[in-house]
Amino acid sequence: MDADLEFLGRAVKQAQHRQHRALDSALGEVGTTLAQWDALRAISYRPGASARELAAATFQSEQAFGALAGRLAAQGLVERSPGHGRRVEHRLTPTGEQTLAAGHQVSQKVLEECFSPLPSADRATLLGLLRQLNGEESLTN
Repeated sequence: MDADLEFLGRAVKQAQHRQHRALDSALGEVGTTLAQWDALRAISYRPGASARELAAATFQSEQAFGALAGRLAAQGLVERSPGHGRRVEHRLTPTGEQTLAAGHQVSQKVLEECFSPLPSADRATLLGLLRQLNGEESLTN
């Protein structure tokens, strides 16, 4: 029996929304937001990356990411420096590294809770199915 695709799409969105709300709330306890922590995470995976690359990695427009990166720089979490041509490169500061690490601890707890209804084997299956759906061989961001 095939799943109703509208219900399937809504269930995926509902799970994502619940996870994002929980993460954003918990990350507030360490002085950051989900959008900020996700940007720090993307920068840590791609030191020296441009705003265009980081916007794509964080599912934002270049303009939105640029504004976010400006706020992160003003908070002392990110350094922005000129690159080749008009490119602006991004790197974490030591304070940004600390905020990222605190966020990793928070996210681990939140995600364990979000996925706790699923046994480990089901989590692995779900991850494999989502990778297949997204045309990805591995997730690194």
